[in-house]
Amino acid sequence: MESRLAGPVTGPMLSVWYGADGSLYARTASGKTFQTQDFENWEPATAAPDPPALIPRNPARKPEPAAEYVAIGANSQELWGLGRQLYRSDDGRSWQTLTSYKSDSVIGAGIKSVAVSPGDPGQLVVANENGVWRSMDGGLTWASLNLLLPNLSVVRIVATPSGGHPARILTQNLGALELAPGSRLWRSYPAIMPQSDDSRKHDYSTKVAAGISAFAESSDGRTVYAGSDDGRIWRSVDGGLTFQGTDAYAAVPGHRVERLYVDPAYPQVALAALSGEGPHVLRTFNGGSTWDPLDSKLPVGAAYSVTADRTSGAVYAATDKGVYWTRIDLETGGSTDNLQWTGLSETLPAAKAVDVALDPAGVQLYAALEGYGVYGAAAPHRATGLRLVNAADYSTRAASPGSLVSILGEKVNSVSGGTLQYPLWSNSQIQVPFEAVGPTVSLALETASGRMTRDLQVLPVSPAIFVGSDGVPMILDADSGMPLEGNVAHPGQRLQVLVNGLGKVRPDWPTGVEPPRDNPPEVVAKIQSYLDRSEVPVDRATLAPGYVGYYVVEVQLPVVANYGAMEFYLAADGHESNHVQIVISE
Repeated sequence: MESRLAGPVTGPMLSVWYGADGSLYARTASGKTFQTQDFENWEPATAAPDPPALIPRNPARKPEPAAEYVAIGANSQELWGLGRQLYRSDDGRSWQTLTSYKSDSVIGAGIKSVAVSPGDPGQLVVANENGVWRSMDGGLTWASLNLLLPNLSVVRIVATPSGGHPARILTQNLGALELAPGSRLWRSYPAIMPQSDDSRKHDYSTKVAAGISAFAESSDGRTVYAGSDDGRIWRSVDGGLTFQGTDAYAAVPGHRVERLYVDPAYPQVALAALSGEGPHVLRTFNGGSTWDPLDSKLPVGAAYSVTADRTSGAVYAATDKGVYWTRIDLETGGSTDNLQWTGLSETLPAAKAVDVALDPAGVQLYAALEGYGVYGAAAPHRATGLRLVNAADYSTRAASPGSLVSILGEKVNSVSGGTLQYPLWSNSQIQVPFEAVGPTVSLALETASGRMTRDLQVLPVSPAIFVGSDGVPMILDADSGMPLEGNVAHPGQRLQVLVNGLGKVRPDWPTGVEPPRDNPPEVVAKIQSYLDRSEVPVDRATLAPGYVGYYVVEVQLPVVANYGAMEFYLAADGHESNHVQIVISE
């Protein structure tokens, strides 16, 4: 995480020490031990030596009364004070403060351990509540060793990255954080969600006369499920004003509803994750009238979170043993016997999974591991059922004439709609013909599994800014043609934005053919652009020269602008694109 300290911070650490070969070891508050030899990259320490004991001392003078005073080794005369600051003394009376700047600490408070390099007494390393810190000059200056130290204490995934929007998480020690697309540093962001959650839990607890431990609501806010710390679940259909008890698993010793999931668009479908004894994953397909356990062949252990993709029937669970997934009918109550749960944590650190989430398009899976942070991968269910998504941001937004559509889950040999052929690339992406007319087109797809049909929504325009796999929008400097370095733009800069779904062009252009570099066809629709919701000029909007299915919109940033992360989006005939983030810098 980025902070105002001497570098990035991470989760709380218990101790640091040097090995005989000069390697540095660090132990997290969750008990995991990591090792580094280059003081940048960390890896799990499978055979770490025991840390040297810090010998308690009672000096004649204590610069910070509540600090802990120790020596490194029984015969050492050098004393160290571990508190809000790091202190050093040779006699226990006069002390140096090594981490202070004015009244603050440059590495943060809560110092737990200090280590001195066996080869260089001026090389110090400290473990504290904010991570691991190193000084090469006896404490005059400090640097962070936390950037690649996997020790982020995630409690919950608040939002997954989507369409250029940042990922957001809630942590135990650092509060609410967000990760901007393309960045490696989590930043604090103002969050009302934790306080709002606590307030609503308290309100619901009063209404049902039980301790509410989790709740979830439909996208319109009308349907709310609330679960208690003794395994009961209630449902509200009036936005949480009143609740009715459902047929859940009540008062099982140690049972607690850890997390609830409700399908945003079809709130009759909900899932519950429970800890304690008994079933740990429950499903309802009828609004809570019945709940079925889904634990068949799921390794025994508490479940802390659950999510699903209703249309494919994929269910994902975060458990004591890691992340698992299965497939079941979520809409009509298919059999729960002999479910095949598949583990997804083989390549992840061996740790408890505390949360699991899908992105809005249901194509990327994210898991939070205790003491390690958040990991992401392609959701495995996307490879087992044919789906059509927008090629720009993998959303389910409509297509438009000339736009690109990605095909997930099957390799396709040909695609047609009515009398029109849809150009196909790499068996996984098609271009909608400029002649296509909606609002719905029935596609025939020839696949290795046979002929399949899918309905594709087609609107005259359906703009979407292309976003890379790292979440960074595809925006170029108009003068150089190079991508924005670090997603950073400057006041007055001309930008080229790569876009999908701007519809017909003038003059007409054949589908599947690259447009020319000179005088490419212009977009017919009215194109507008917005930076922090203020309109900025659009110089031109055309097919992207040298590309099939891409459009390019050239915009002129204002000379005077605020600095920092800002929201950017386009509109075509009044229809908004996805909102992405760019950083405006001097």
